[in-house]
Amino acid sequence: MRQLVGVPEKAAPRQMNPALTLVLAVACGLTVANLYYAQPLLDLVAGSFGVSQGAATTVVTLTQTGYALGLLFGLPLGDLVENRRLATRTLLVTATALLLAAVSPVFGMFLAVSVLVGTTSVVAQVLVPLAAHLAPADQRGKVVGRVMSGLLTGILLARTVSSLVADLLGWRAIYVISAVVMLVLAVVLRRLLPQRAPDHAAGYVALLASLGGLVRSEPVLRRRALCQATMFGAFTTFWTTIAHQLIDEHHFGQVQIALFALVGAGGAAAAPVAGRIADRGHGRTASGVALLLASCAFVLAALGHGSVPLLAVAAVLLDFAVQCHQVLSQAEIYALRADARARINTVFMTTVFVGGATSSAVAGALHTAYGWSGVCAFGTVLPLAGLLMWAHGQWTARTQASADAVRAAEAAHMADVA
Repeated sequence: MRQLVGVPEKAAPRQMNPALTLVLAVACGLTVANLYYAQPLLDLVAGSFGVSQGAATTVVTLTQTGYALGLLFGLPLGDLVENRRLATRTLLVTATALLLAAVSPVFGMFLAVSVLVGTTSVVAQVLVPLAAHLAPADQRGKVVGRVMSGLLTGILLARTVSSLVADLLGWRAIYVISAVVMLVLAVVLRRLLPQRAPDHAAGYVALLASLGGLVRSEPVLRRRALCQATMFGAFTTFWTTIAHQLIDEHHFGQVQIALFALVGAGGAAAAPVAGRIADRGHGRTASGVALLLASCAFVLAALGHGSVPLLAVAAVLLDFAVQCHQVLSQAEIYALRADARARINTVFMTTVFVGGATSSAVAGALHTAYGWSGVCAFGTVLPLAGLLMWAHGQWTARTQASADAVRAAEAAHMADVA
């Protein structure tokens, strides 16, 4: 994948190898799973604290809001602080937050701690740009795709694991288990990760201030971030409300919900496929296909509301499309500025998770007011909005290419005349 603009990139360190790629993938999956454990447990949480289903949905919204805050204010530190130290120390805070969530006696405390869990789970997004730094330029798409496959597997399996644990040990147990896992993960990363000291010399305030400049100067980053926000919004719309749908219409228990969530994990197969597509230069076309596929998945979910197999197929198609689009987007934006990957990821992922948090809140309200049909209508429209932005980007790129070709021809003609 070619270097687009910016500071020339240093040769990738030799530390990157398949074993380290696997470690990063597993670490991303285990960390990001903290954001999704609550989704299939909302009915249990509501019953435990004596609140409504709609109120319980705010757990998902606030966890994702916390993640967005961590992305905005914590992730830029990846361009300032040594990455291994940043990741391992943040994991210690994550473990503490998870333990507090497990013992929360009142709903208000649980909501507050959920924000902290989301904020500190940003470690997953510290590790993805680190993988891009360590990978050779011509293999960056493949490496990022493999690491993202671990992250996405964590997202998709989190619901299954939390449902099964809740059925066996109660809904609070998953928070205790994850806290222990975070502590173990901090030790493993401390031992295995290579050190990476960023080149950025300015202070934290200057680092945050530079985010606005990145947004203004990188139209590809703006478009990719907004398009993925619509995709992730569709993703959270589906998974925030599907447990209610399965319980209310199909009378599922926690084990059945866990098995349904497991079906969606097939979407993680998109990540390595998308990485290879990006390395071969077909990322933009494939992105349009992914956006259209996500919208079609919601149409299928609406038509098949009474059929669990059709809902499962819709889940797989949606997850595949969303994850494919994310890997294609990250492969493109990481090539923009080698010296600012953490901040680029900050802009990208903050936008994405603001879209996700907003959509989960809207989805909860729509489900209460209009049921599954309202949720599916909203989910169908979101990727279509992204598709319009994608089409505009394609048109702009073609227009720019035509203008560049005309200027090159004129310059060649003037040279011949001279």
